[in-house]
Amino acid sequence: MTIDNSRRSALVGFGALAVGAAALAAGPSRAATTERIIPPGARELSDLMDRLRRAPRRRDFKTTPMILQHPDFWDDEALKEIIAYRGTRKQVWNNTALASPWLNLMRNSINAQIFSFGHTDFLAVSATHGTAHLALFDQATWDKYELAALAEAKFKTNTLAVPKPAPTAFAQSEDPESVFGPDGDTIPALQDRGVVFMACHNAIWEVTAKLIASGNNPDHASHEAVAAELTNHLIDGVVLTPGIVATIPELQQAGFHYAA
Repeated sequence: MTIDNSRRSALVGFGALAVGAAALAAGPSRAATTERIIPPGARELSDLMDRLRRAPRRRDFKTTPMILQHPDFWDDEALKEIIAYRGTRKQVWNNTALASPWLNLMRNSINAQIFSFGHTDFLAVSATHGTAHLALFDQATWDKYELAALAEAKFKTNTLAVPKPAPTAFAQSEDPESVFGPDGDTIPALQDRGVVFMACHNAIWEVTAKLIASGNNPDHASHEAVAAELTNHLIDGVVLTPGIVATIPELQQAGFHYAA
């Protein structure tokens, strides 16, 4: 089994408000347009981000079955780390619609938790499925399989996976043009703030069915092979689950508050 260990690094400095001095190099699969913005003093969250960075992700599948019955087929180690998170404030978002304000809502939630309530170790998790799951595939996959045809009209490309250049210092948290404002409504910006995006194998299987039915299968591959390729092209940092709807109660059982 080949393991893809490339990950963006966690910010480990706690003493300064300006972000960047202690940032490590970003992983090779993503341009370093933003830096990790973990709040100073957020030890539990920073430790989790570091463990997730080291957790293996298998992205060398040749085929995947309809129902995953063995943890080798999902990111089991990373998922267990999230379920075992020791922070006392944690929320799981049931995100299903690509064109909904799902990224905006998560950004507003972490802003209020951190700056209003002072919960620096707050963890937000995106339980991603439905059309929102299309945002978790890289642009090469959008191009090859014409995923824009499955997305809402305004999405010609996967713009949600592209970070925007914006200030990242905590001292600029009131700046609406910083990552704490609408420019932070991207998956990379939220990942840099500690948000975890979870992928759904069942959603991948269902997207595959739609592609095959519509004739968007340029390699004329089997359902199992196309699903494997889509899995291999999840964007960096995503945590693959055997099924989001089944994973949500696992998180709730561990104390995650449900939001939709």
